[in-house]
Amino acid sequence: MKFIGQKDYNHDGKLPKTGVIITNLGTPDAPAPKALRRYLKEFLSDPRVVEVPRLIWWFILNLVILPLRSRASAKVYKTVWTEDGSPLLDITLRQVKALQKKVDQKCGENKIVVDCAMRYGNPSIKSVLQSFTEQNIRNIIVLPLYPQYCAATNGSTFDAIAKELINYRWVPDLKFISGYHLEPSYINAMAISISNYVSKNGMPDLLLFSYHGIPRKYLDRGDPYYCFCVQTTRLIQQKLKLEDEKIKTTFQSRFGREPWLQPYTDEVLKSLPEKNIKKVAVVCPGFSADCLETLEEIQVENMEYFMEAGGESYDYIPCLNDDNDHIDMMFDLIEENLPNQYENISSHSTK
Repeated sequence: MKFIGQKDYNHDGKLPKTGVIITNLGTPDAPAPKALRRYLKEFLSDPRVVEVPRLIWWFILNLVILPLRSRASAKVYKTVWTEDGSPLLDITLRQVKALQKKVDQKCGENKIVVDCAMRYGNPSIKSVLQSFTEQNIRNIIVLPLYPQYCAATNGSTFDAIAKELINYRWVPDLKFISGYHLEPSYINAMAISISNYVSKNGMPDLLLFSYHGIPRKYLDRGDPYYCFCVQTTRLIQQKLKLEDEKIKTTFQSRFGREPWLQPYTDEVLKSLPEKNIKKVAVVCPGFSADCLETLEEIQVENMEYFMEAGGESYDYIPCLNDDNDHIDMMFDLIEENLPNQYENISSHSTK
């Protein structure tokens, strides 16, 4: 086994820096079949994501799914790819830059290093941890940007961190933020985003809260994700003082034939016009950055379903991305988890 060593304290007697890793799901390196195959294989091989006996799943994945889905997914990714590359990675890098600036302002420069990693694909968790080691970073805060805890996202990220650190001879101090769906600054940021939309466009007939789905059996086995999504919707509703008939929680991105969390976003949108709900706005509180699932599935594909069914107005409210309120929320979470050496600094910071 290869052990990765850590550097001693700095020669000038100063304590090692703290490192912050914000993580997201991941993205292929390019909108091409080969890159998609590599990315999908890593993603769909995760037992947290697909809970099927490994031998059976190996044959299904490698002989059926990857050959068929890699090429199809590449075509879809091309529709959202920009000059800056993957939207998810580009936005995450912007979040890093903004959060680093915020941290420097509040805690002083060269004290905390902010970086990002993807659970699947690049930049990898392994590469960022190695970079932190080389910088003598001994305190690490990991912030997966999934507000509502789910074993397939937050839990899987913890697995990946632990898998790397098991090879370290000197394991750094680690704080893992497993979710923040009740965090007041998160609810406030979502409410402000929706309020800004309503101020500009008016209140729709229905505000649809669409979250990424998971197989129903994961809920039955004890995953709290569904409950956390419902709680988030309710808190935002209360913050905005919206009536029950003005909102609805749905779940998108299902895959395969088994039941997933319901109601399904696409089926709900298809049914709304016949109920005389002709003006809809969709928001995705479970996504911290716009990506394929929001830019193509929600903004394009689901809009077509709604309009073809007789809808008259459909809008997608973008993710929080690198909005100031979102960055402030991230800083709040980080500040709460700073090691003791930052107590005097953080206690004097202004919100």
